[in-house]
Amino acid sequence: MQKQEIYQQISALLIKLFEIDESDISPDAKLYEDLELDSIDAVDLVVHLQKSTGRKIKPEMFKSVRTVQDVVDAIDELLNTPAQ
Repeated sequence: MQKQEIYQQISALLIKLFEIDESDISPDAKLYEDLELDSIDAVDLVVHLQKSTGRKIKPEMFKSVRTVQDVVDAIDELLNTPAQ
């Protein structure tokens, strides 16, 4: 999966799960400040991303995630790392 596809999938999830306006979503949008997600929302996002990727996401992987692009990069890295 290409990063653009990952970005589109994450954007679709943000719109569907949190009713975020598509115009507010950009690669540099901050999850907590700009999109007003909270920690519970972040957990929901991770759960949905695990279902869609079929891979387990380790909590430490998402500790440094702050923007939509950070999520894209983390999922890209997860998908390109051999399953353990």
